[in-house]
Amino acid sequence: MATDNKEQETEEKAAGDAEEPKAASFSSLDPKEPDQPVGNLDFILDVPLRVTVHLGGTKMIIRDLLQLGQGSVVELDKLAGEPMDVHIGDKLVARGEVVVVNEKFGVRLTDIVTPVERVQQLNK
Repeated sequence: MATDNKEQETEEKAAGDAEEPKAASFSSLDPKEPDQPVGNLDFILDVPLRVTVHLGGTKMIIRDLLQLGQGSVVELDKLAGEPMDVHIGDKLVARGEVVVVNEKFGVRLTDIVTPVERVQQLNK
């Protein structure tokens, strides 16, 4: 029994020595100015992202697909001169027109998707 009392006294002392928990304090996430980004984003500026340009698409039945050969033409659902969709990941971020730069294809951005348009895409 004496050892039980000593253990209980030791536990009570240890519990009495513990500090009271304190509330965590966090800095504000509100931007300083309306057009300024939130916080310091420098640490993610070198993260690579996949950028893709959607030229167009079509649906084909397997029979037609198997008949394709060199020189075959596949008609796409976009019209010539129609803006191409520019995606980062799977999100539409801009539209643009096809250009050729140093013998490589490129896209000249003509329209950046607004945050309101991005929200509307989520609702579709």
